[in-house]
Amino acid sequence: MTNRNTKPSPKIGLSRIKHAFLYSCDGLKFAIKNVTAFQQEVFLYIISAIVLYFLPLPIMHKGILFFANTMVLIAELFNSAIEAVVDMASPDYHVLAKRAKDLGSAAVLIALLLSACLWAAAIWMILNG
Repeated sequence: MTNRNTKPSPKIGLSRIKHAFLYSCDGLKFAIKNVTAFQQEVFLYIISAIVLYFLPLPIMHKGILFFANTMVLIAELFNSAIEAVVDMASPDYHVLAKRAKDLGSAAVLIALLLSACLWAAAIWMILNG
């Protein structure tokens, strides 16, 4: 049985690529199972992707909306990573820990606002021909 806090040995070549992929999958699985905000954003991501498929927009506009929606998920993953590291490094309250968490949260907010603005513009384009 291995210690959960034992650092894995470094990988090289194709093994490194394989393990990097598996570590990324572990991160996604963790976020989907344990991060409520990520779960909510994935739900909205799936709904918006379905809606996006049926919208009468040029493919370039659809791509921009899809990209903006994906940026929300990426920002949330970074925010969750920041929160995990801050919680490990500073279990007690500290103003710098709060600042780090607030900055991560601000990144998610900006991604959400970008996505919302682009969706509003797309809907406006559809309604006003």
